[in-house]
Amino acid sequence: MHWIAEFYRSTPGKKFVMAVTGVVLFAYVLLHMVGNLQIHLGPEELRGYVRLRYAAPGLLWTVRFVLLVAATLHVIAAVQLTVRNRGSRPVRYAVRRYREADYASRTMIFTGVAIAAFGVYHLLHMTFGSVHPEFIRSDVYHNVTSGLHVPPVSLLYVAASAVLGLHLYHGLWSVFQTLGLSSPIYDSWRRAFATVFSLVVTLGFGSVPLAVLLRTL
Repeated sequence: MHWIAEFYRSTPGKKFVMAVTGVVLFAYVLLHMVGNLQIHLGPEELRGYVRLRYAAPGLLWTVRFVLLVAATLHVIAAVQLTVRNRGSRPVRYAVRRYREADYASRTMIFTGVAIAAFGVYHLLHMTFGSVHPEFIRSDVYHNVTSGLHVPPVSLLYVAASAVLGLHLYHGLWSVFQTLGLSSPIYDSWRRAFATVFSLVVTLGFGSVPLAVLLRTL
């Protein structure tokens, strides 16, 4: 246990924790997106997906626990790395030029905070119904369509999808490097992988509020 603690105290250790937990969270994001897309097939398909999720309560709660631990470790490591990076350069550069860092990488901490804040709102909105005036606990299709028929709410979900895609773009690009799978030979593949999957996630999640907003659901 001592060497684990020592490893985590190092910058590479924190980056490793962020990478591993990021992979776990990314896998959940993909599965959650596929589940959400069932709404385009109709109310019965979406309700069938929800019933399938709750068919094994033990497994469901195990997944929730793993996600909670992964998200907590991911956030803690990200905050600690941000503080450490800023502490290593207490005096800002007079002129800052970015060479390797693109916009996605420079805004990771901000998009991460935005995603966390939206995640809390999403739970209160679609899971607990405390900020959903027409919430019916047993009818997920109704909750989604009625909740997203409010234009500002739909636009918030679309914006959150775009922010999530931006965050995933740099996360997917950098996870290979952190896990020691980086090579100039494969950089173009890594870039393509990050681009494709971040776009898939953005369009997949964003398609639901847009469809409700455009009255196609």
